[in-house]
Amino acid sequence: MTREMIHETVITTLNPDSTAHIAPFGVRERDGHIIVAPFRPSASLDNMLRARCAVINFTDDVRIFAGALTGRCDWPVFPATRITGHVLAAALAHCELELIAIRDDDTRPELTFRVAHEVTHRPFRGFNRAQAAVLEAAVLVSRLHMLPPEKIAAETEYLKIAVEKTAGEREWQAWTWLMERIENHNAELRGDNLA
Repeated sequence: MTREMIHETVITTLNPDSTAHIAPFGVRERDGHIIVAPFRPSASLDNMLRARCAVINFTDDVRIFAGALTGRCDWPVFPATRITGHVLAAALAHCELELIAIRDDDTRPELTFRVAHEVTHRPFRGFNRAQAAVLEAAVLVSRLHMLPPEKIAAETEYLKIAVEKTAGEREWQAWTWLMERIENHNAELRGDNLA
């Protein structure tokens, strides 16, 4: 079996009112195409099926990943070049995509895109350990409804080591947003937030 690398990206899709919907996504490359497989329900999926396009944004600003998962989605964008869509101003590079195939599934459909346009805006200097830890924590937050609280607690405790040792201001801000989201989720499970 051939394993496909997953790239952690931020995808912008076009809302019905033409505003940008911003969401973190792991994407794969296969035979020169981009594969996106969102879980249902998903505003991104609805937008991609309706508009038949999307933009992949490659960024090292982990606040955008954390922000999208914690209700902080107001990030600057500019118009895409070849499709109707939006590019994150914080993108180091972006790919404008056109939908060419759909493998439908009740849980997680697979969308295949062709790259219509690709631009590098600034060089990528690599992730530090704190940025990688924030990305891992963001994945945990995106799966709060699927994972037991003990697993989330154990993994975030380990990830916190890298954040404490190597984070800059942006990474600390992103980490704080994610930890607040986890604490709110745990409070809901305990019934603390119920009136």
